[in-house]
Amino acid sequence: MAESAIIQTSPARLLSLDVFRGLTVAAMILVNNPGSWSHIYAPLRHAEWHGCTPTDLIFPFFLFIVGVSISFALDSKKNQVKHSKLILTAFKRAVILFGLGLFLSLYPTVFTDPVEAFKTVRIPGVLQRIAIVFFISAIIFIKTTPKTQLRIMISLLIGYWLIMVSIPVPGVGYANLEKETNLGAWLDRTLLTEAHLWRSARTWDPEGLLSTLPAIATGLFGVLVGSWLKRKDKPDAFKISWMFSIGMLAVILGLVWDLFFPINKALWTSSFVLYTGGLATLGLALCYWLIDVQGYKKGTTPFVVYGVNAITVFFLSGLIPRTLNMIKVEMPDGSTMGSKEWVYQTYFTPYLSPINASLASAVTFVLIWLVILWWMYRKKIIIKV
Repeated sequence: MAESAIIQTSPARLLSLDVFRGLTVAAMILVNNPGSWSHIYAPLRHAEWHGCTPTDLIFPFFLFIVGVSISFALDSKKNQVKHSKLILTAFKRAVILFGLGLFLSLYPTVFTDPVEAFKTVRIPGVLQRIAIVFFISAIIFIKTTPKTQLRIMISLLIGYWLIMVSIPVPGVGYANLEKETNLGAWLDRTLLTEAHLWRSARTWDPEGLLSTLPAIATGLFGVLVGSWLKRKDKPDAFKISWMFSIGMLAVILGLVWDLFFPINKALWTSSFVLYTGGLATLGLALCYWLIDVQGYKKGTTPFVVYGVNAITVFFLSGLIPRTLNMIKVEMPDGSTMGSKEWVYQTYFTPYLSPINASLASAVTFVLIWLVILWWMYRKKIIIKV
C-alpha cells in the first residue's frame, strides 16, 4: 500500500475513535461480502432510493471519522509545519487512495483484457470518494478556522439543495430527484460517460461527481467534532454534553429537511448529511464517554484491530474474493466454479436456509479478517496510506 509503521501509543490518540472506526469498517466488510446478493436481511441492504437503513449509515460514518482523524492528526502540525508541505502530504495520500480505488475497479479484468478494463473502468467509487473528501477537508482544516469550516459546511449543504431542486436537468426540462434523471446523474453521464459509471446501473452512480460536494460536508462535520474533542479548555462532561446535544439537533434537522429534500444515500442529500452526521456524533460521544472517560476498555480490542488497519482490510477484502473466484474448482459434472463460490456452496448452503447461509458466510469472512488483523496488531504492524 504506502508504508508500514509500528503502532505508537500516544496520549493524544483516542481509543474510542479507533473503536468507532473499527466498528464501522467491520460493518462495511459484513455488508459488502454476503454469501449471496440474492439473500440478504433487510437491515443489511441499502435503501432502494429514498430512506435510510443501518447499512446506509456505514459510509457516512467512515467519512465523518476521516474528518475527526484530520483534526487529531493535523491540529498541532498546522502551526508548526509549512502548510504547503502538509497539503502535499495530504495530496500524495489522496492520490494513493484514489489509485487503490481505481485498481479495485480494474481488477481482475486488467490482467486478462487490459483494453476492455480501461474502456469500462468505473471512475467513481468508495475509496475515490474517501480520497477526495480527505484531501479537500484537510486543505480546509489547514487553511481556515472552525467558524469558517462551519460556514463552508452549511454553504455546501444549502448550495447542493438549491442546485438539485432548482436547476432544470438538460434533456428532461425540470429539476428532480429520480435515479436516472436527476442533475447529478446527467452530469456523471456527460463528463464520465456511462461506460465509466457504476456497473449495476451505468446511467447513474452512487459516488458521483455532484454528490461529492455534500460528502465533503460530512467530512467537515467530523473535522468540527474532532476539533471540539481536542479542546483542552473544556472538561470532558461539558464536551460530551455538547456532542449529544449537537448530535440530536443534527438528527432532528435532518428529519425535518427530509420532508422536502429526502434522506438519500445515493444522492448524499443535505438531509442525509445532517441525519447521519448527527448519529455519528452521538455514537462517537457514547464511545468517548464509555472508553476514554469511564475507562471501560473490556472487549474493545477486536474493534481496535479493525480500526488501526481500516484501509488495509477494506482494500484487501475487496481484492481477495475476486482473486479466489479466479481460481476454478472442477465439479463432478465437468463444470467449473470459483473457489469462493465453491466454499459457500459446500460449507454453508447445505446446512442453513439461504438467507442464514448468506449471513453466516459474511460473518465468517469478518472473523477470518479479525484473526489476521489481530496478528498484525500483536506484531505492532500498521499499514498506512
